Amino acid sequence: MENQNSKRAARIFASAFATSLATALTAAVKSPARFEVLEDSQAPARQEQSVCFRLRVEGALRGDCFVEFSQAQVADIGAKILGQPPAGFREDHGEALRKVISSAMSELATALSDQYGEFGVKIELAKDVESGGMLVLSLSAAVGEQPAIPLSLYFDGILLEAMAVEKKSKPVVESAAFPIDSVNLKLVMDVELNVSLRFGQRQLPLREVLELASGSVIELDRQVDEPVELLLDGKVIARGEAVIVDGNYGLRVTEVPQPIASQLGY
Repeated sequence: MENQNSKRAARIFASAFATSLATALTAAVKSPARFEVLEDSQAPARQEQSVCFRLRVEGALRGDCFVEFSQAQVADIGAKILGQPPAGFREDHGEALRKVISSAMSELATALSDQYGEFGVKIELAKDVESGGMLVLSLSAAVGEQPAIPLSLYFDGILLEAMAVEKKSKPVVESAAFPIDSVNLKLVMDVELNVSLRFGQRQLPLREVLELASGSVIELDRQVDEPVELLLDGKVIARGEAVIVDGNYGLRVTEVPQPIASQLGY
């Protein structure tokens, strides 16, 4: 049963990873990106050199996950991100993809926060994956009109154990007890809600936090040309471009991931 719980939890994590990365990559390359978790849980045979990224999960959820692309995949995706013509694999292709993956992790953490609590994910290039004893899931990746290509996610035992732990569910209030109709909704339409903009985030060790002083510079996980996120109660409800309105910061909305009313429970 514990093994089944681990596999189920890994697929939930992989699905959230696929959705978040597809959204971030679509914005980065200005072309539809699609990632899908496959039923086959075996890693594809390695036909060429690969590029691995280590996802270091810290917080309420802890452990390591590795995502493995082929060099050809990274070269193609990296060139698209950088707006360059197709070319052989270069290190800047891997760095460009690493930044996009990093920008997607805040959405992944938000998507899974209700289940696991608050956590962060740090992305770094890894030389290789020591896959012995790890659970592997296969994904397919397609960018633009190109055919889907497989890639792999590897989960270490620490992360699997943390994800497999069943959290005590919160009491569920039956929605039927509080029917919401258009008349009731009109009564609260003028209620003001606090929204905030998120330009990016960064995990800092306590040592660096204590060393902060006037003039300190903190690098965030989001590039200047990536969309800014509009949050309501910690959930991303829209993305867009930062603008200046009468001397104040503003947001020009370019994307609404899903109907806002559905995120409010209506």
